Amino acid sequence: MNQEEKPARIRFGDYARQAQANYTQISYNDLTRPSGKPKPRTIALRPIDVYRLVQPYVSVRFLEQLYALLPLALYLVFFQLFLLRQPVMEATTISIGLVAVILGLMFFMEGIKQGLMPFGEIIGNTLPKKVGLSTVLFIAFLLGIGVTFAEPAIGALKAAGSLVEPAKAPYLFAMLNQYSGALVLIVGAGVGLAAVLGTLRFIYGWSLKPYIYLALVPTILLTVYVMNNDALSPILGLAWDSGAVTTGPVTVPLVLALGIGIASAAGKGDTSLSGFGIVTLASIFPIIGVMGLGVFLSLTVTPEAIIAAAQTMTVTAQPAWYETTPGEEIVLGIRAIIPLVLFLLVIMKVVLKVKIPHAGTITYGIVLAVIGMIIFNIGLTYGLAKLGGQSGGLIPAAFSTITSGDGTVIEALYPYALGLSVAILFAWVLGFGATLAEPALNALGMTVENLTQGVFRKKALIYAVSFGVGTGIAVGVLKIIFDLPLGWLLIPSYLVAVVLTYLSSEEFVNIAWDSAGVTTGPITVPLVLAMGLGIGDAVDALEGFGILSMASIGPIIAVLATGLWADYKQRKRDVHEGL
Repeated sequence: MNQEEKPARIRFGDYARQAQANYTQISYNDLTRPSGKPKPRTIALRPIDVYRLVQPYVSVRFLEQLYALLPLALYLVFFQLFLLRQPVMEATTISIGLVAVILGLMFFMEGIKQGLMPFGEIIGNTLPKKVGLSTVLFIAFLLGIGVTFAEPAIGALKAAGSLVEPAKAPYLFAMLNQYSGALVLIVGAGVGLAAVLGTLRFIYGWSLKPYIYLALVPTILLTVYVMNNDALSPILGLAWDSGAVTTGPVTVPLVLALGIGIASAAGKGDTSLSGFGIVTLASIFPIIGVMGLGVFLSLTVTPEAIIAAAQTMTVTAQPAWYETTPGEEIVLGIRAIIPLVLFLLVIMKVVLKVKIPHAGTITYGIVLAVIGMIIFNIGLTYGLAKLGGQSGGLIPAAFSTITSGDGTVIEALYPYALGLSVAILFAWVLGFGATLAEPALNALGMTVENLTQGVFRKKALIYAVSFGVGTGIAVGVLKIIFDLPLGWLLIPSYLVAVVLTYLSSEEFVNIAWDSAGVTTGPITVPLVLAMGLGIGDAVDALEGFGILSMASIGPIIAVLATGLWADYKQRKRDVHEGL
């Protein structure tokens, strides 16, 4: 007796993601365009009409950035004035800088939405259809190297490391000075390799989990070797922080868009979320490369030779125009966007030979992104970073006697235990607030909410990541204060992340590990480095690296745990509804 089979039931979110994995977008204007070419009418607009059209468009975007940054800035001012009992120096300059940060973020976020994201998706959709696999991989490798050289956060990392004393940490000093070019090249090669392996994963629909397991094995083994080598142990923080700063506000949106496009064109992934993963690998492979560079230097160069070379280094008396404001910020802004655009343009015109659709809109977005990055860099230098540097340099006064930048001796403001608690709480709130203001995290949140059809909302992702970053930064501050071995903090944390990864679904693994790569952009990096160096100086620490690496593992664990909880609630709801 044949029994009628019951149809399988699936969640609408899963159906919608599968339905959108392969689709072609057709403009309504193309369907309704008349056969002839009538002369367009010129619309005359009065200034008041222009204002009424532009004002809603601008105000929404301005207020979005204002709400993100204002609480953070007020927190820093409040903490310095009332808890540290120190005035805010250069308050007018800082205020103007904060306004520039808001304006820069407004232009930048709109620019990447209108310019860079469509660029990446177009190439990602077209590339696998028109060229062979080897060409796709070669282009992906070059793109990985190019975005690394363009990433502004790399410069912030090098600038902080230049304060290292060669006699105390010779190999760390050498990697950030004499071998800084090789350092960036190796980091770029790591990102390029991540792009190649990530592209293969997109095309063949492989799971991200084996990639994570296999990448972490040599990373942890090298970490154990380096942390047990007295001469090399100071580079451990630099290596792990290099992995944390390779994916910033320029790289992340472009790489995500490119990956999603390739996954959609290949059509072999389980869901459109298979486009994620390159950001994860781009955060791990540079760590291996930097530690490998350190091991190579330890075998070929002696500490005495590095110290002798450092003593002969000369400093230019008059810096060039591009090394001072506003020239430096203009160069950084152009370097962060234009090389990427030219590279992608060459791919589209020379390799793919396709016409750029909506060229006017994309050009508009690129111009906005460049302008926004320049304004943002100026504002960050004179606004948020200056304010964060002041607070970070003074925070050790909560529990110890310090000497301020102007030579004033400040006695400990609180008993040691209370002051230490104040410092840790300050670090947590600073990390949480700075992450909320990250443009790359906002971009990732919008993408994830769209791809999951609202199952994982942008707000939930942002708060989970921010909580993880705050916790990681607080642990990193404890590492500097008590001179804890960084490896003993990182290795157990990543083992916990591996266990959670094994228990989690592919969707949340992709989201969680990629979220770690978007938390250390141009807002978080200067603030965290300033705080780490300030506390390190107060407690006479060897270096202030390592906080960023703890800020990366924190959100991975937080998002994985949030995903497991959301999955549990969904299964419980399905059982209750009889599904």
